[in-house]
Amino acid sequence: MKLQGRELSISKKIGKAITDYKMFSEGDRIAVGVSGGKDSLSLLHFLHRRQAFTPLEYSILAVHIDLGDSSLSLKKLEAYFKNRGFKYTVRKLRIPVKDKTCFWCSWNRRKMLFETAAKYKCNKVALGHHLDDIVQTILLNLFFKGEISAMSPKQKLFKGALTIIRPLAYLQEKEIASFARQQKLPLFQYRCPNSLTSKRRKIGGIISDLEKSCPSVKTNIFRSIKRIRKEYLL
Repeated sequence: MKLQGRELSISKKIGKAITDYKMFSEGDRIAVGVSGGKDSLSLLHFLHRRQAFTPLEYSILAVHIDLGDSSLSLKKLEAYFKNRGFKYTVRKLRIPVKDKTCFWCSWNRRKMLFETAAKYKCNKVALGHHLDDIVQTILLNLFFKGEISAMSPKQKLFKGALTIIRPLAYLQEKEIASFARQQKLPLFQYRCPNSLTSKRRKIGGIISDLEKSCPSVKTNIFRSIKRIRKEYLL
């Protein structure tokens, strides 16, 4: 079945990001981090669809880190994997109440994902971060860390033994949300208790307000990291 409409448009942007950052190599074994939300499920969908026509052969493994918030959601997610014929694995991570912080959760989920990738001999880990995530990270680092840095679309770790890739880097969240609704993707995402008060949410609100007077603000911030004028730096 050929890609068309919104699916084709999104696939082209994913293909451009993959090409621009040389994300794929022949024979890659890619662990796809799947939370169950729209971003990770869309990423899994497109990596699977693109296997049929991309020149490089690669395999994908869906990896879900189960935080134990809903056994019903986990069953539905596993049913989705099976119905679509996806290879997958589920790892369980239990968060002690005293450690339920953004840092602890994020760090341990990432650690378990990397360990799972190593266990299944995957050399790449694909994450569902999109342009909005990258832009928000740039401002978070600027405002709260006092540094200029971003979330890289491709990042080598452990002396090159593992590489993180973010194929959705050129896509805005609203594009992914629209696609997920159109495709009626089942969404089974863990609801973070800190999501309504997080710094990232505050930054998202600032960007949304700026968009009212500058519709291209996200693209401008994204591009700024590549267009640094050193003669004007301290």
